[in-house]
Amino acid sequence: MMCSRRSPRCAGSSTREHPGPLPVTVVDGVQIGAGAVIVLVTIYDVVQSVVMPRPAVGRIRLSFTLIRGGWRVWRKLAERPKKLQTRETAMAAFAPMMLVGLLVLWGFSFIIGYALIFSGLHDGLQPQPDSFGTTLYFSTGRMLAFSVAGIEATGVATRTFAAIEAASGFGLFALVISLLFSLFSSFQRRETAVVALDALAGAPPSGVQLLETCAKDAMPEQLAATFDEWRLWTVDVIESHLSYPLLFYFRSSHDNEAWANSFGAVMDAATLVLTTVDGGPVGQARLMHKVGAHFVADMRDHFRYEGEAIAGVEREEFVEACGRLERAGYQLHNLDRAWEQFSLLRSKYGTWLNQTTKGLSVPPAPWIGDRSYLPHRERSARGRGQRRVA
Repeated sequence: MMCSRRSPRCAGSSTREHPGPLPVTVVDGVQIGAGAVIVLVTIYDVVQSVVMPRPAVGRIRLSFTLIRGGWRVWRKLAERPKKLQTRETAMAAFAPMMLVGLLVLWGFSFIIGYALIFSGLHDGLQPQPDSFGTTLYFSTGRMLAFSVAGIEATGVATRTFAAIEAASGFGLFALVISLLFSLFSSFQRRETAVVALDALAGAPPSGVQLLETCAKDAMPEQLAATFDEWRLWTVDVIESHLSYPLLFYFRSSHDNEAWANSFGAVMDAATLVLTTVDGGPVGQARLMHKVGAHFVADMRDHFRYEGEAIAGVEREEFVEACGRLERAGYQLHNLDRAWEQFSLLRSKYGTWLNQTTKGLSVPPAPWIGDRSYLPHRERSARGRGQRRVA
């Protein structure tokens, strides 16, 4: 039997074959809301980490929280091997792995967030996905700009979000390329100065050896130039490492080298020139000390270190260093007064620098890092133990 298009019977049949859009259910609304939250949080973290990375008071940086928590777990695992080379290799793998992990996490967060939105707007996809896995596949295709055969966005909302997701994918890839260039450029600039310092301060570096080398080879101008170079190095590291905290965990590629130890050696040399050595480049040393103390204070706030501000060097070590400087040809100030001033100036960075090197699991260098190995401390501990027994 044939009927006209206007007959009620044919109209009812047409309605059953092409149903109109169904109202959004509570489940659909929850999916759309959860997806929107995931997308917005991811955009916020990417923008804070890459576009506007400079830290500010009260700002939440989700990626940095993830990096810090991941480092704590990774450090415990990496410190288990007894061989130093194995431990260092494991430590060095953290930063590159975390960088890749962050990029994958950002991309997957976008995909899962938009997939939840599309799942809530399933009426705008034709044919409608038969499962969330199919919706996730469609979202991946929009994010990575490959075609998903058989599924098209037909609704206004789904077309809009499909376009936004495609733009998010291109934007994320562009920002990732920019981030990689920034990270590796900053890393190379940092390590160039660290490697160059080996010829003056040794490996591991020492502030006393830096002064000895410049005196024995009659290079007073090189000492002043080193302070100027490392002052600029410190400013560069302040800006780059506080903006991109992952750089703190990139380790030096050469044995017995670490950026924190090299920085500490130059700071110790500057402090000795200011307090102990008579006739050194005081102006350059003072500028280096001021900028370096600023950097250490920023690291203390960044890592939330606590503790008492102490010099971190024993008087016996200081007296030994003075003897070495005298034999190198330096004229020294009064020992007692020099020790008092040295302790005061070094207390502005000694504690926090040691906490930084220990927090990053950097092998100790002279006067820098884990100080529990000092022989005179062991003797003092044994002496106290014997007195308690007596």
